[in-house]
Amino acid sequence: MSRDHVQSAGRPAPTAGVPISAVVPSDGAAEMPFLELLARGAPAEAYEQPVLLARAEARSADRIAALEHAKLLALRVRAELEGRRRREAELSALFETAHDLAGLRDLDAVLQAIVQRARSLLGTDVAYLSLNDPAHGDTYMRVTEGSVAARFQQLRLGMGEGLGGLVAQTARPYVTDDYFKDARFQHTLTIDTAVRDEGLVAILGVPLMLGPHVIGVLYAADRRARVFEREQIALLGSFAALASAAIDTANLLTETRSALAGLERANAIIRDRSAVIERASDVHDRLAELVLRGGGVHDVAAAVSEVLDGTVEFTETGTAPPEALETSRAEGHAVRHGDDWIAAVAAGGELLGALVLGGHPGLDPVDQLTLERAAMVTSLLLLARRSAAEAEQRVRGELLDDLLEGRDRDPRLLRDRASRLHADLDAVHVVLAARIDGSTTDAEQEAAARRRLWSAASHLAATRHGLAAARDGGTVLLLPLAPGDTATELARRTARQLGTSVHEAVTVGASAPLADLLRHADTLPAAYAEGRRCLDALRLLGRRGDGAAVEEFGFLGLLLAGERDVTGFVDRTIGPVVAYDERRGTELLRTLDAYFACGMSPARTKDELHVHVNTVAQRLERIGRLLGDDWQAPARALEIQLALRLHWLAIPPRH
Repeated sequence: MSRDHVQSAGRPAPTAGVPISAVVPSDGAAEMPFLELLARGAPAEAYEQPVLLARAEARSADRIAALEHAKLLALRVRAELEGRRRREAELSALFETAHDLAGLRDLDAVLQAIVQRARSLLGTDVAYLSLNDPAHGDTYMRVTEGSVAARFQQLRLGMGEGLGGLVAQTARPYVTDDYFKDARFQHTLTIDTAVRDEGLVAILGVPLMLGPHVIGVLYAADRRARVFEREQIALLGSFAALASAAIDTANLLTETRSALAGLERANAIIRDRSAVIERASDVHDRLAELVLRGGGVHDVAAAVSEVLDGTVEFTETGTAPPEALETSRAEGHAVRHGDDWIAAVAAGGELLGALVLGGHPGLDPVDQLTLERAAMVTSLLLLARRSAAEAEQRVRGELLDDLLEGRDRDPRLLRDRASRLHADLDAVHVVLAARIDGSTTDAEQEAAARRRLWSAASHLAATRHGLAAARDGGTVLLLPLAPGDTATELARRTARQLGTSVHEAVTVGASAPLADLLRHADTLPAAYAEGRRCLDALRLLGRRGDGAAVEEFGFLGLLLAGERDVTGFVDRTIGPVVAYDERRGTELLRTLDAYFACGMSPARTKDELHVHVNTVAQRLERIGRLLGDDWQAPARALEIQLALRLHWLAIPPRH
């Protein structure tokens, strides 16, 4: 039913034509009982009592007429007073709602208060508010007051369904005296079931508007048939307008808070970026100053440590984590390794070391770039130092060449030249011959590899207070031997360090330790030849990329010099026994070795092997069948022993 059909109730119609006072005169006494009723706020039915009492007392017709006239006036005044009180209550509720809206803190609380006041002022059983959900394409119950059915409180309505759908489509209030008999809107089983559960009959719905758009519906409903007056429809519309304003205000507040939060985050990022950029600028200025005043690698590390608020150290290639170092060199960026960051210090294809930022797992990208730039500056400093040191390296090489060729025999001059290079020729030294074992056949690539090897060896010699020179297609080094160290250990360590620096396998042969070089300088050429023989022996044995000293090979180093087919010799001599052990898992080679070591005595051999003498006899018989009946003849025995020795030497020791 539209608002045009809503009837007002409770107001007596005025007397048509002339005023009542002109019809029935009044002496004033008739109004007194009704004034008392008005003052007392008595109900409407109480106003019949004075008239009934006068009739019961058989008063005159004029008296009864005067009372009737006074009654009509009193009822009119009463209706006017009630209307004013009602409008006052409505205005007060609207004012309180507006006050709530002005101090909006909790949208749900404001909407709940609106629904509660609408229900109270309209005197309905239930009031509720639904809002559109654009994401789901339907509407849902946001607030209910007086509802007792869970299904109704959780109801979701499709767009255009039910009374609310009609309100939303027309953007106008709609009222129904009997919901289930009203065919103006679309009924659905879901909605009808929920309304029936709640027991609603008469429903009034008004739209919630934001501009031209309907965002929801405010309802007032009774569980009995009822006619809603125009004033009630207007009042509910006023509450709906306030609810719309509350929702709009809440949305604006949410957007404003979100925008403020976004601005705060952006401001924090800007402040952080500004601080980081300032730190980067600071470290750039410091590094530039270091370069200009000739600072060193450790000065760079100290400056970066202060800027990054951490500990930055320069480490050489041998001490940095190899996988992280190689990844950083290949990618050109600092990489994380555990709680540390590794930035490779490289020049071209050569690794010079690394900058390690320790205990700093969370590194800002700009700080990471700062560490990478510091590594670049470090490489430039090292290259500059290398350029300055190359002259010194040439001097070192010339000194070592003179020592090897015996051109300067004056101990005083040799000591003076060595001291200027921070080398102590009075210490115990080892001569090491190093060579790259690459597979390239390109002459330019091979020459470049030799230059890298000489550069790395010169750097190693300078850091170890030794000498280095390019010689015979490889590099020769004269390095001091630390107390407790051996020539073999020094050779292996040098092979690893040089191989890491040039990224290729480097084989190193070492001489026996040399003491008192200044008085016995003539021993150096022989020591160099010794180191080269060890180098050739390692390469012949297939131990490329390894290091060894003459002490490891003994007299076999002399036999291995030159181009000999060691593998073929071993196969021809003891190959059947080696193959038998590999195929059967036996220990014939070990028995054969122990047999020769025990002077070819089966009795001593069984003690050495901790087996029965019959086991030794059976094994020797098997060896005889594999090698031939003359295998114990002196000439064959010598060849077999040599082949055994070569076979064991070809197996790299475990270390």
